[in-house]
Amino acid sequence: MTALVREPERVEVAVVGGGQAGLSASWFLARAGIEHVVLERQTAAHEWQDHRWDSFTLVTPNVQCRLPGFPYPGDDPYGFMTRAETVAYLAEYVRRTAPPLREGTTVRELRQAADGGFVLELETPDGPSVLEAEQVVVAVGGYHLPRVPRLAERLPADVVQLHSSTYKNPEALPPGAVLVVGTGQSGAQIAEDLHLAGRQVHLVVGSAPRCARRYRGRDCIDWLEEMGLYDVPVEDTAGGLREREKTNHYMTGRDGGHDIDLRRFALEGMGLYGRLVDVTGERLAFAPTLEAALDRADRVAEDIKDAIDRHVDRLGLDVPTEARYTPVWRPEVEPTGLDLREAGVTSVVWATGFVPDFRWVRVPVFDGRGMVGHHRGITAVEGLHFLGLPWLHTWGSGRFAGLTRDAEHVVDHVVEALRPPARLRLTS
Repeated sequence: MTALVREPERVEVAVVGGGQAGLSASWFLARAGIEHVVLERQTAAHEWQDHRWDSFTLVTPNVQCRLPGFPYPGDDPYGFMTRAETVAYLAEYVRRTAPPLREGTTVRELRQAADGGFVLELETPDGPSVLEAEQVVVAVGGYHLPRVPRLAERLPADVVQLHSSTYKNPEALPPGAVLVVGTGQSGAQIAEDLHLAGRQVHLVVGSAPRCARRYRGRDCIDWLEEMGLYDVPVEDTAGGLREREKTNHYMTGRDGGHDIDLRRFALEGMGLYGRLVDVTGERLAFAPTLEAALDRADRVAEDIKDAIDRHVDRLGLDVPTEARYTPVWRPEVEPTGLDLREAGVTSVVWATGFVPDFRWVRVPVFDGRGMVGHHRGITAVEGLHFLGLPWLHTWGSGRFAGLTRDAEHVVDHVVEALRPPARLRLTS
């Protein structure tokens, strides 16, 4: 007998990814009456549930959580949603908008079709299948594979190692001191989580900048939004496209939101070190970069306050004044080594970021480093779009509110391609 061959399913638009980016794209597609599906390999917004630690909170005020058609519905606009509250917010969004969501569906390969459009090879709960789409929106973000330096392989075998994406809480780690490597938002907040739990922490300080939580009576992120800094296109920034590779400022929304001051942690007993450069058995070696990194982070925070001061003066706003930050600690000497056994370190948390993994996208839209080439999410291959990438268009692209604007722009481009406006024909 001849085996039955399943005919490929056809759809106008395939959205890959059921997180906040894909759900936002779906909302605009539905509003435009465009047939589409949203393909999610696990469950909608699972990243927030599975890859955030227990005490995680957003660093943006709740009032800035503005997904399309669903602004923050709670009664604490200047609070910060916890992990559970973020998951609930997105779950409610799915319930209200009822997107054509297919969970448990993995896109194994995306390629161009010979006659136009795209072919998606899928693994579904019912087995392999093929989907053909005229347009595709890849909305899986840019944080895919944990980045861990190769020197991690040289740590003693009995030292527990994990990436920040799998850290949950201090109790999940073995007793003893903890080495945290990296001071972006995750590293700084995880170091604080461990420190507040009474664990001895040794923190490798990187080049991440910091920002005060509040200044002159308002949340600094609220000031920055009002000043339009989240709306500056990446091409117009001082660093240009290189901004996409920079680490975000560290701060926290924990316990109502506050500054993260690594210097104060040091006063309270946390060990701070410069860049990790070598591992030899139980001995770690550090570059003498600690003081410069702390000074640089403080300088960025104070520059932000300068910008806020100028904004206040320009508009003549009646807001309280505030004393500037004074460093509460400086290293007497630059630490250059640490013996793990002597320090009692039994575990290491690598808060060293991620690398994108788009190997399944078999379409020529990448540069020599594997980064997506695009302008505001629109690639050079007609019909293929990206959403949720860091600095997709502006600094604000990483926030729920900025994501909404990005999704609307991308979907407008999709709609124009699928439903070109009727053109007035002039006859002589």
